[in-house]
Amino acid sequence: LSPSHVQGAALLLGLSIIIVTCHIHTFHSLVTVLGTWIIIKSNWRHAPALSLTWTFLYLLFFRLVTWFGLPLPTPFANAVQLLLTLKMVSLANEVHSFHMAKKKEVSSFSKSPVIGGLSQEPSLYDILSYSYCYVGIMTGPFFRFQTYIDWLTQPSPLALPGWVPCLQRLKLVPVYGALFLAVNSVFPLAYVRTEEFLDRNFFFRFFYMVAIFFVFRMRFYSAWCGAEAGCISAGLGCYPEKGLSKPGGGPTVNYSPEPTAEEKYDFRTIQNIDCYNTDFCVKVRHGMRYWNMTVQWWLHHYIYPNAPFKSYTLRAGWTMFISAYWHGLHAGYYLSFLTIPLCIAAETAMEASVRAKLGPRGQNIFDWVHWFLKMRAYDYMCMGFVLLKASDTIHYWMSIYFIMHIIAVCCIIMGRVLMGGKREGRRVDKEEKREGEKIENVTDKTRGKTD
Repeated sequence: LSPSHVQGAALLLGLSIIIVTCHIHTFHSLVTVLGTWIIIKSNWRHAPALSLTWTFLYLLFFRLVTWFGLPLPTPFANAVQLLLTLKMVSLANEVHSFHMAKKKEVSSFSKSPVIGGLSQEPSLYDILSYSYCYVGIMTGPFFRFQTYIDWLTQPSPLALPGWVPCLQRLKLVPVYGALFLAVNSVFPLAYVRTEEFLDRNFFFRFFYMVAIFFVFRMRFYSAWCGAEAGCISAGLGCYPEKGLSKPGGGPTVNYSPEPTAEEKYDFRTIQNIDCYNTDFCVKVRHGMRYWNMTVQWWLHHYIYPNAPFKSYTLRAGWTMFISAYWHGLHAGYYLSFLTIPLCIAAETAMEASVRAKLGPRGQNIFDWVHWFLKMRAYDYMCMGFVLLKASDTIHYWMSIYFIMHIIAVCCIIMGRVLMGGKREGRRVDKEEKREGEKIENVTDKTRGKTD
């Protein structure tokens, strides 16, 4: 089909899906889109901040609609609203970058070398078609407006390599699904809320969170791998490998096709999960980068740089707070997400005070212990994410004596004592910042093996 026909068909199919599943609650997404369009048209200079404020305030209203006598939105409507919030904030930033690049071109009389930038300001129809595109409309992954435009204007879509990558992402989905069903039937979450659970011994209660997080991972592994396969089958997010695409963001360097050479493509732009590295990376901070990767890109580019703090740990805490708010208003989200900065501070302190002073063998042992504690930290935090209520979360954490909080605090204290001052801590913060900039390249190098 021509780009205009693809655009219309994707919009029509997406709208049909939303209307059938969300009914009257489709109105919420429409108001969000129209509000963002008005902001972009009326004040593009401040569109990034205004769109973030608008979409997040409407997200609050969306979650409190029953206070105003309106019907409670369906889970389908909630999924649409979450992804739409990401899209609208990203769109406002893309339009702002477009106008800034245009002004720079006028002042310098030369074309601005913007990578993956818009060629024109999108119309209302463009924004609506992007917002309601059927691909990943409820499951994700998040993708930028420019990625959507590149999808519409692909010169030879039928020649793109979709079959093999699609099967590659789907091959383990049955395994993930079977493990989810099997382990979930043996370790149901509801059992944690019973009095009988508290009568079990400490080791059983502690192990239970390991099983719960395993179930949690298997559910999302199967869902996100399936969602990625859906994007791949549609050809969305397919770019030449030399574009060095990043999940969520797309190409990071300018590239030009070589007609004489056989072009190699990848779908890194829509990769939302790296199952292998999620399980086997060593650090808490790295685990976040391999999980829900397109949303992590969004947080890293639109939230983290604008955090009102300079410290890496505090900026991470601010980013986790915004992430918790985006997920919902349940206290369990905040208890879980705001535990992450504590874990980051603990591992930073121990790396600087202990690991840096060990030899190769000692560092290898340290990393294995670090990995074990990282997994237990995520097991621990997952309980807040699935139990949702503050009382249920704290009740469970109390049943295992807040063990991960205590370990993290002890590591921070021990690290500070062994470091003998804050200067070393600041040095580690700088190293972590540089490491964060390099971690994407590490993922690229290991991608072939992990696939």
